[in-house]
Amino acid sequence: MNAPDPDPTSHLEQALHAARALVLADLVAGDVAEADVVSLVEDAVTHRRWWVGQWPEGVEFVAGLIAQDVQDALLDKYGRWPLCVVCGTGEPHALDVEPELGADPHWVCGKAGVVVAAVGSLGSVGR
Repeated sequence: MNAPDPDPTSHLEQALHAARALVLADLVAGDVAEADVVSLVEDAVTHRRWWVGQWPEGVEFVAGLIAQDVQDALLDKYGRWPLCVVCGTGEPHALDVEPELGADPHWVCGKAGVVVAAVGSLGSVGR
């Protein structure tokens, strides 16, 4: 028997849809939003739907967690993402999501110690 469809108007579903949109915006900004990559986002959303169902108080953390999940999945299949746009020299490196478990997640360059952009706002960097 199939589980009932989630209520799209619930607070959880709204948070998941918002998180999906933020991560997709960053993928589009990096020109990596191919169909197989978007599937990674959908997988992350599905996983986090279950996770936040177990811990409803974590709903405000899903955007950062989904961004991290997609980043990890991309590293396994394609390489680092998103690459740092702050450091002009040295080995290319990925940005990190901070806080790792918290509200208001941002992409941060750990090497330079600077906030680059909010999750969902990579397209505005350098404009």
